[in-house]
Amino acid sequence: MAAEETAAKGVQKRYEGLVMVRTKAIKGKGAWYWSHLEPILIHNSDTNLPKAVKLKCGLCDSVFSASNPSRTASEHLKRGTCPNFNSFVSKPVSPSGSTPSPVVESPTPLSLASPQHRSGKKRNSCFSGRNSGGSGSRNNSSGFQVQPLAVVDASRFSVEVAYSPVASGGDAGVFGQHHQVPQQQQQHLVLSGGKDDLGALAMFEDSVKKLKSPKVSFSSLEHPKFKAFLNQVGLPSVSKRELAGERLDVKYNKAKAESEAKIQDAMFFQIASDGWKSKSFGHIGEENLVKVGLNLPNWTSVFRRAVFTSGYVPSKYAEEVLWEAVLDICGNNVQQCVGIVADRFKSKALKSLENQHHWMVNLTCQFQGFNSLIKDLIKELPLFKNVIENCSKLANFVNGKSQVRNTFHKFQLQEYGHAGLLRVPSRSNRLGFGPVYTMVEDILSSARALQLVLLDDSYKIVSMEEPLAQEIEEMMRNPHFWNELEAVHSLVKLIKGMAQEIEVERPRVGQCLPLWEDLRVKVRDWCSKFHITEAPVERVIERRFRKNYHPAWAAAFILDPLYLIRDASGKYLPPFKCLTPEQEKDVDKLITRLVSREEVHVALMELMKWRTEGLDPVYAQAVQIKQRDPTTGKMKIANPQSSRLVWETYLTEFKALGKVAVRLIFLHATSFGFKCNASFLRWISANTHSRAGMDRAQKLIFIAAHSKLERRDFSNEEEKDAEFLTVANGEDDALNEAFVDASCV
Repeated sequence: MAAEETAAKGVQKRYEGLVMVRTKAIKGKGAWYWSHLEPILIHNSDTNLPKAVKLKCGLCDSVFSASNPSRTASEHLKRGTCPNFNSFVSKPVSPSGSTPSPVVESPTPLSLASPQHRSGKKRNSCFSGRNSGGSGSRNNSSGFQVQPLAVVDASRFSVEVAYSPVASGGDAGVFGQHHQVPQQQQQHLVLSGGKDDLGALAMFEDSVKKLKSPKVSFSSLEHPKFKAFLNQVGLPSVSKRELAGERLDVKYNKAKAESEAKIQDAMFFQIASDGWKSKSFGHIGEENLVKVGLNLPNWTSVFRRAVFTSGYVPSKYAEEVLWEAVLDICGNNVQQCVGIVADRFKSKALKSLENQHHWMVNLTCQFQGFNSLIKDLIKELPLFKNVIENCSKLANFVNGKSQVRNTFHKFQLQEYGHAGLLRVPSRSNRLGFGPVYTMVEDILSSARALQLVLLDDSYKIVSMEEPLAQEIEEMMRNPHFWNELEAVHSLVKLIKGMAQEIEVERPRVGQCLPLWEDLRVKVRDWCSKFHITEAPVERVIERRFRKNYHPAWAAAFILDPLYLIRDASGKYLPPFKCLTPEQEKDVDKLITRLVSREEVHVALMELMKWRTEGLDPVYAQAVQIKQRDPTTGKMKIANPQSSRLVWETYLTEFKALGKVAVRLIFLHATSFGFKCNASFLRWISANTHSRAGMDRAQKLIFIAAHSKLERRDFSNEEEKDAEFLTVANGEDDALNEAFVDASCV
């Protein structure tokens, strides 16, 4: 029953994931076919546990495997297998089936969630109750009603869409959700290509998705099929010579001018740099891309430049690159740069620059810190070593023994609708949490099929001949094996989830201490749930914490009004009681380092005043007010800039301490969020061996980065098809924008 429940959890998770993807698509942020395909959950008739996920076509009620929705859409919808797809116009789709859609709760926000620090009650009183602002009710619903998916919004296209005379009375926005056309007129809508149905629109959007994929290249622009497609939808063809020449220069100059204007308006900034931590894509000697950008006090970021590296990068080189960036921006006013955040070189390059320039605060990236923690756990905890060894033994046996593999595939098809090998990391790759996590997920999600293999007669025959088969059977029948497997999966998922949230939320330096405290609390709960000894796990976490820790974490935590605590008298005071004695000393040392020698005494006196008097309750409450994010449903600080603005506009009596506070508390704790995928890096590697190629690559990267940062897009999602249809300047710049965005994801 334990194995069956584990398998059921995997099925439920798969179902909920597909429901969330479909919900996103209905809102216009996903693939077109989700308006026709609905995930349904199949239950075991005996136990009533979920046993499989299927896709149901809303047009003809056919049911398919849910393993590859894109392929199902291609084979069933676009190739004409569905009898009703070609005549489909705007039929509303609503969830149907025996199983209602699940309640999808909003994810937990980054917050100071009642941790109990290992050092005792002194720290417990600080971090408890910090979520008081986020205790509102969630906007949950028992299900969702799917509206017709608007495939193309004509108002976003610069070319006219042709209509037949019968439909001429309709509005140009017939493809949007807010413009309804009578049924008799909808049947006569025609596209510029002459089709009489809206099925072609789905194919059009699918083509757009392909254009947005990383496989797009300059050569694609001159492909005959691509030119024919552009002609069909009424867009002029674009040559790669034009795109890589004059138009590229125009867009680059415009983006560069906008970035420079933002930098000139900023009183100070932080350098942000990532890409130093090499990423292997299986190509030895391949170019790696280091991105250098700026974080500005108004909570915006701008891209500065790209640096191409290959192989080992010495810390001295990184130090020189970062300091050259500072000089290039600041000239003689180098104190305008208040610090650097990077994903590598904390103990060498960043520390060296900080020692040479006392006003700088150079931080290591928290996203990388949490990912490194997973690697530490894999490397140092016996639990992980045991699970990896057992899972590798099981997976290699199932994959390598033909009789067992065939039986396994049979039950995979029966239970899940698809079959495949269990993915096993190579011995050299077992320290990477990605391959290990994939193997563990494969085995957990295939638990039901693996248990059925043990009951099959063919396995009994193998077990009589193979001693290893008996060992595998004994291991899989042992609940301890599954408990350890689920424990490892749960812990990695927990830390990965926090890391991903850090990447999205891009926390400030003052949030670092609360983040690690939150992690400790969650890990203690995990230990209790899976009956794991806490001490070894806490030692690994503490070691990684100390590697990442910077005194600025404590100082920013104390100076940021966001973390003030109300005492019995009603005052809002800085949370000194949350710190260890060493961290309290760090606050004094950092503040005295960041001010001039003449201001040291004044700064310490002001710090004492801040400690005893704090902030007026009205202003403190204004800073700490939260509101629900309409997109995510999370409770977030209403105005992230208010912490800094209070120091600049109200706490003006703190002359020396105020200058430190406004520069310190705005610092980001994660490196630059702009991402490039492996395909684009390979393109760079092949095109940067000449000055012209290097110049073109720099401009393309700059334009792409500027475009994404303008819309504050730090994600790595591939299904952003609708953005391709946005025309910035009223002409055919959509293609130019599409290529650049397709290159960098």
